[in-house]
Amino acid sequence: MTTSHDVQGESFFLNLRFLLIICVFAGNALEPLVGSLHLAQQWFSWIFMFHMPLFVLVTGYFARTTLTGLAGQKVLLQIGMQYLIFQSLYSILDVVIFHVPHIHHSFFAPYLLLWFLASHICWRLLMLSFQKIPPVFQLGISVLLGILVGYLPVDGIWLSVCRTFVYLPYFVAGYHLNYADVRRFFTTPVRIIAGIVSLLLMVLAGTSYFGIPAGWLYGNMTYGELGHTEWYAGIYRIGIYGVQWIASMAFLSFVPAVIGRITEMGRRTLYVFLLHGLIVRSVVAKGVYEYIDTPVEVMLILVCATGLCCLLTMPWVRTATRPLIEPQVEWMLKPAPYLFRRSA
Repeated sequence: MTTSHDVQGESFFLNLRFLLIICVFAGNALEPLVGSLHLAQQWFSWIFMFHMPLFVLVTGYFARTTLTGLAGQKVLLQIGMQYLIFQSLYSILDVVIFHVPHIHHSFFAPYLLLWFLASHICWRLLMLSFQKIPPVFQLGISVLLGILVGYLPVDGIWLSVCRTFVYLPYFVAGYHLNYADVRRFFTTPVRIIAGIVSLLLMVLAGTSYFGIPAGWLYGNMTYGELGHTEWYAGIYRIGIYGVQWIASMAFLSFVPAVIGRITEMGRRTLYVFLLHGLIVRSVVAKGVYEYIDTPVEVMLILVCATGLCCLLTMPWVRTATRPLIEPQVEWMLKPAPYLFRRSA
């Protein structure tokens, strides 16, 4: 039986998912300007403190109803198909139009944002292997793996191995998260404090003393790639987890639980996620960013990202692109027919 808490929980996390996809779009739209405009770097650093950890967390929350059984198999197959389709599409467009530097065109090296699909498959498989372990130990093991993966002597982008384990604790936490606990935690005093902390982090993100190297925020590089070969380099990852947790709690304090227009839009964030990269890469390839050099224009980019995000959640976009975004996989779940019938 569905309770009011269940409805509020679903609306809260759908609202959160929509707000986060705006941050994803905005962060990727700002990235080409990070090296040239201070305001872009400030917003970019602030967004990356929380948006991917929370996006993984909300993904884990909604995975609880489709992790096992036939539903779980269907989701895994669909994510796999999405990865094959968009890895091929983005790679072809990169060779022809985008020409992003330092890109490996391989199915074993996810193209930019597509790392999330590869890691999502791994998170689900890892959660299946964790099922007989108590939740607190699941979280502890995932944090330990997130720290240890940085010591691997490999390139972190291959198979999205670094991000898979760095962000695994957030998926595990989201899977076990109870909305009732969230509601009890975010009392009015906590929300006020969280709002102040959020503003403080935004200000600090723009200072040279607080600046965190982007590689730590991306989570896609090993300690060696980040220039830290010390045996204690894992302590830095613990510190990043702490910053991300504080920033995430601050952002969560702003998320409404009421059902509204953004709730329904939150059901279609997958379309924004997979399609917005085509828009950003096309704008970069056309040289538009070469003419952006003022704070006002940076703010205009944020407004455009928000507007385009809303546009990509429209029902007509889903109707037009659904075969690509949500490919049919039911045919792969049907048992194969016998080629030979046994004689009587």
